Amino acid sequence: MATIEECRTALRKLSDNMGGAEGDVRDAAALERSVSCHITDLDVTFAGRMTGGRLEVDETLPGPPRERAQIRLAMAGDDLLALVGGGLHFATAWGRGRVRLEASLLDLFRLRKLL
Repeated sequence: MATIEECRTALRKLSDNMGGAEGDVRDAAALERSVSCHITDLDVTFAGRMTGGRLEVDETLPGPPRERAQIRLAMAGDDLLALVGGGLHFATAWGRGRVRLEASLLDLFRLRKLL
């Protein structure tokens, strides 16, 4: 089972990947939105913002998200590590119910370029 620190490191790597993106992916990463990522098996939520083409995590909170972020993710810690590490494809994980993504319809269309 992944640790909180491993999940935090994976989110930093995701942010770095977003910051180095080009073309359509860079455009999708440029959204300015509040974001939460609930790690279900650890029952911890990372909350922050997508801003300037990066993901900035401001808080690590116990339990599910306290506020409704504009983009909401939920998954197990091991799935987060596998997604960021390239061992798990987002569409596969989402289709099997291992990852939940909630956002407005317009944001989902833009985010699909990232996924």
